[in-house]
Amino acid sequence: MTDALHQIQRHLPEHTQLERLLHQAARHIRVTTPLHVPIGDISIPVRVIELGSRSANAPVIGFFGGVHGVERIGTQVLISWLHSLVHRLDWDDQLREQLERVRLLFMPMINPGGIWHHRRSNLNGVDLMRNAPVEAMGPAPWLVSGHRVSKRLPWYRGKLGAPMEAESAAVLRVVKERMHQSPFAISVDCHSGFGRRDRLWCGYARSHKPIANIAEVLSLKRLFEQTYPNHHPYIIEPQSINYTTHGDLWDHLYDSSLDSHPENLFIPFTLEMGSWLWVRKNPRQMFDYFGYFNPVIDHRKQRVLRQHLPLFEFLTHATRCWRNWAPRPEQREELTRQAIEQWFVDKN
Repeated sequence: MTDALHQIQRHLPEHTQLERLLHQAARHIRVTTPLHVPIGDISIPVRVIELGSRSANAPVIGFFGGVHGVERIGTQVLISWLHSLVHRLDWDDQLREQLERVRLLFMPMINPGGIWHHRRSNLNGVDLMRNAPVEAMGPAPWLVSGHRVSKRLPWYRGKLGAPMEAESAAVLRVVKERMHQSPFAISVDCHSGFGRRDRLWCGYARSHKPIANIAEVLSLKRLFEQTYPNHHPYIIEPQSINYTTHGDLWDHLYDSSLDSHPENLFIPFTLEMGSWLWVRKNPRQMFDYFGYFNPVIDHRKQRVLRQHLPLFEFLTHATRCWRNWAPRPEQREELTRQAIEQWFVDKN
């Protein structure tokens, strides 16, 4: 084994696992590489994986992970989901038929440099989820919401007026080219580290104002709860209920979609896995910064790797059949009112 391969297997086993899976699934998938990230003398490719329909009119669901390097469980969950799909394609005729009507896109390891070095930021010290040219509306929590003080502090946005980081720019380019032009698209960006409950957040992150498609979000939430009444207990809500941030990539991409393709529907979600529960169950993790964001005990990690797959399965089916549940024009006003009442009106 070469020294480079040894280092990759030691510091970035997710890359080795993903590359092996891509080789095994070559006949089912399409792989492109929009970016290479140099880590010392080693260059790590950032992969985009697609499977399913090639039609420009097919709905699309995109799965994204590894934006924050210390939250590597997001990458691991997506590799688990991709593994399940490509191995089912070897024998599951029904899945093959379903994928003729929908396209799945994966970008599971966006920030390999951060994962390698156990950093939230990329190797330039920039928090990729605070890097878009978007400003929070109204008061936002200091530092946590994104700042330009110093890259030595977490949540650093980068210098004012500087180009976006290569990893952030790659995400924007992929989403705009491969998702925005679809009549319907959903994205799921996997993170960890907030609270003891798993949350499925929609926009906005920058504002307490509801997104234009809040009626669709409420309709999808109700569809999930009706279809899976005993589902894993996700809290489904706008992110701004908890806090607002500057520079959110998905806010920027959502607004860009409204401007460039107002006839299409693009709804970004963030899966925020509640890692504080793992710390509460295993307090020794508090002595390891990495342990605040990832399950350390093996059986707990295995449970996390499988418990979100029903959600991903549901969202994939909902994307494929979006016309069957998306609100009709005459329903949207009432659903919007109900969504505002549920999430944005102070009931105290």
